[in-house]
Amino acid sequence: MQRLAVLTISLVLSAVAYGGEPDTGSTPSSSPALAGLAGRTQRDPRVREYIGPKRVVWQSPTDNAAAIEHPDVLLQGNSGQVPLGAASACTLRNKGRSPAILLDFGKELHGGVQLSVAGSFGNKPVRLRVRFGESVSEAMSDVGGPRGATNDHAVRDQTCLVPWLGTHEIGNTGFRFVRIDLVDPNAFVSLRAVRAIFLYRDLPYIGSFRCNDERLNRIWQTGAYTAHLNMQEYLWDGIKRDRLVWIGDMHPETMTICTVFGNVDVVPASLDFVRDNTPLPNWMNGISSYSMWWVLIQHAWYRHHGDVANLRRQKPYMIALLNQLAKHIDSDNRETLTGERFLDWPTAGHTKAVHAGLQSLMILTFRAGDELCGVLGARETQETCRHAVARLGRHVPDHDNSKQAAALMALADLGDATKLNREVMAVDGAKRLSTFYGYYVLQARAKAGDYQGCLDTIRQFWGGMLDLGATTFWEDFNLDWTVNAAGIDELVPPGKKDIHGDFGNFCYKNLRHSLCHGWASGPTAWLSEHVLGVQVVEPGCKAVKIDPHLGDLRWAEGTFPTPFGVLKVRHEMEADGKVRSTIDAPPGVRVFMPGR
Repeated sequence: MQRLAVLTISLVLSAVAYGGEPDTGSTPSSSPALAGLAGRTQRDPRVREYIGPKRVVWQSPTDNAAAIEHPDVLLQGNSGQVPLGAASACTLRNKGRSPAILLDFGKELHGGVQLSVAGSFGNKPVRLRVRFGESVSEAMSDVGGPRGATNDHAVRDQTCLVPWLGTHEIGNTGFRFVRIDLVDPNAFVSLRAVRAIFLYRDLPYIGSFRCNDERLNRIWQTGAYTAHLNMQEYLWDGIKRDRLVWIGDMHPETMTICTVFGNVDVVPASLDFVRDNTPLPNWMNGISSYSMWWVLIQHAWYRHHGDVANLRRQKPYMIALLNQLAKHIDSDNRETLTGERFLDWPTAGHTKAVHAGLQSLMILTFRAGDELCGVLGARETQETCRHAVARLGRHVPDHDNSKQAAALMALADLGDATKLNREVMAVDGAKRLSTFYGYYVLQARAKAGDYQGCLDTIRQFWGGMLDLGATTFWEDFNLDWTVNAAGIDELVPPGKKDIHGDFGNFCYKNLRHSLCHGWASGPTAWLSEHVLGVQVVEPGCKAVKIDPHLGDLRWAEGTFPTPFGVLKVRHEMEADGKVRSTIDAPPGVRVFMPGR
């Protein structure tokens, strides 16, 4: 995600200043191959997996100027090893015009492609142009062009030299589709295989969710997968762009990670990375709300995992940050935050809505700070947090009919959740949402008791992306875009709108739009928290509340990761409208069920 302000990276601060150990990035190894390299090596936490294409979406016409022979060979699952002899291959022949083929790997991936060349003209290297795309439209587009395809953050369109009888690897981006053109005139290339190099963390999906509505099952799984793809060396916002650690974006991602994967080091490592690159009084990523999200993520992480040692490492910075935030409250009890004043893109420029959101985030942050300072024994700052909450609660801002602002106000108790839901959040259903703050709208509507409205919104909004071919959730989405729009997995027919290339705003215009954005994964965490009903009551999941809300569902079941093991639940709606629950909690986890 790219902000209006430029992200400035300062020199890394000493970890000792924040109570931690310096991180050299080195990995000890007894391997003779690494002898003498101690302190200069770093082990990648990810694995490589080779994925074959699932279909040929398109190929250029075969005629006297260009030809493509045996494209089906690329779908046969061949290895990347090039054989000697007369092995079958897909051959592209340039007789005056570049032949091209477009491949679909079936779902969004992160990484590149491996090109295995069995033969070439004159037994010499030849040039291929390789274009990656999160959509068919993007893979078929030139950089620039009428729909604004880019090479920003990750190069998705480049020409490479491939060897005769050898393999070549190219690309490091987010993609599902790859187009390959033979550039050299009067030449040919025979491809034995084109395989995606899938680069990801090999993690078990400890959390799970299933119900009688397959659409909701797909949404839960897609949100989990979206967050998973963005768990690279650090936790990114998007695998095509921006590939950066944006702290605010991390909050929905972190909630999804806690729900699906449990305690994974990528979250604290990313929190520390931005902390160490943001000396106070600077705001993280140049955005005041993002420094508040840092506190809120630390709070959520501690609640789920009970990691006091990690929390103590944050103590000096956190106390200084909370005291800095407390200075941005005026005599009228209004927040006066500096830096870029940002909630999400749809509220950008809406001064009243942004103020209402920031006022609410201040309250939520100081509430979290109160609890964390209590754990850390920082009594003076704890009292500062309590005083700030009391003061901020005396000013009730105007939400300006913004669903995002109204949601934060409801969560911060700056207004009645039921009233705000009825007058703002539930109005026009799944419209006027963002994929980022849609999560907080769902949270606030759940607080208002509108669980059915939330399920309907999830089906319409996030399900609307699935209807258009999505295998991961997008940076932004608007139901109005779907009118007469072609899916991302097809060539756009004449008279149809290009859902990827024709829409977008701010930094995500047209094909620059990211179609795999971790902040859009919120429904995964929400469904586990409110349909399965799993809510952490005591830090480290020592106590959890199970409070299911099935709405129109007949049954739901799933698992939830805790530090003590896997919690299993199943709920069934009985004829009298009561929910019968079966719960299997690991030793060490106390379970509470309201009214039972």
